[in-house]
Amino acid sequence: MSGVCISHKEDVDGICSAAVVKAAFDISKVILVDYANLISRLEKTAAMLDNIEQLFICDLGLSKKNEQKFAELLDRIVSAGTEVIYIDHHDISKETLHTLKKADVTLIRTIEECTSMQAYTKYKKKLPEHAAFLAAMGALTDYMENKPLASAIVSRFDRQFLMLESTALSYMISANQHDDAFLIKIVETLSKMKYPHDIKGGFEIAEKFAKKVANAVESIQESVVKLDNIAYAPSAVELSSSMVVNFVLGSSGKPVAMVYKLKDDIKSYVLSIRASADCKVHLGRLTNEFASELGGSGGGHDRACGAVIPKANLQKFIETLNKKISC
Repeated sequence: MSGVCISHKEDVDGICSAAVVKAAFDISKVILVDYANLISRLEKTAAMLDNIEQLFICDLGLSKKNEQKFAELLDRIVSAGTEVIYIDHHDISKETLHTLKKADVTLIRTIEECTSMQAYTKYKKKLPEHAAFLAAMGALTDYMENKPLASAIVSRFDRQFLMLESTALSYMISANQHDDAFLIKIVETLSKMKYPHDIKGGFEIAEKFAKKVANAVESIQESVVKLDNIAYAPSAVELSSSMVVNFVLGSSGKPVAMVYKLKDDIKSYVLSIRASADCKVHLGRLTNEFASELGGSGGGHDRACGAVIPKANLQKFIETLNKKISC
């Protein structure tokens, strides 16, 4: 086994990052994970190091709760002779960065560009020209198309076509979060420099999901609670929280929106949080700082992040977030 790529399974940037890496290198296995099972999958990967020459980790941010364990695992993997390349754009502590550098982990990261754009830019010489389209889809759907590198790449393509393909891909991914085989199929197709419309049955899946989205929008409105700086609502519909929160943000008029869903097995709420351009704080950094104080974890981008908060502390989290946002 020459190379393994572990990438984020929940959005276009993570999927396209895996596709870009697979197109540029001899990747024999792609593993798609969410934030909750990142550490467990890394532990399993560490158990088969004899067969791995390179390990790429893409678009998977850390929190105070798992960053030490993450760094320890990567140190162990590098010490066993595997080259580790961590490509990401989430906020990370200086201490963890120092630990990763000390462990000789190759870091390709900036909070200024999405992960797929960084991967494309770094390995451009190894990639066909079409790979730029994958990076452009990642930037557009991660709301980072106006960043320096992304703006130059995105402007090369017809915007309507790029938006169509990106949105359809996003819907395919969201509709198949419980079907890793289909998600791997998406990565395989894109890594061969195909478009999302080339994925067999993909656009039909996107169409069905679009109808589900339209039906869900109406039911969400009635449950939104508005505070001074934040609007929040339970995520009771069969859509990803990251998608629902965008509707809450858009309809509420508040600078920050949050949706929450109870996960009974861990007695905690899983939160998705978004901010508009009116919010002047780094949302991911702020969430990471005080989520751990409440016995949970969190983190992410400046305007998009997530958190896991113990059931008993949800209201306190909401009140604290509302107070700490300076917009």
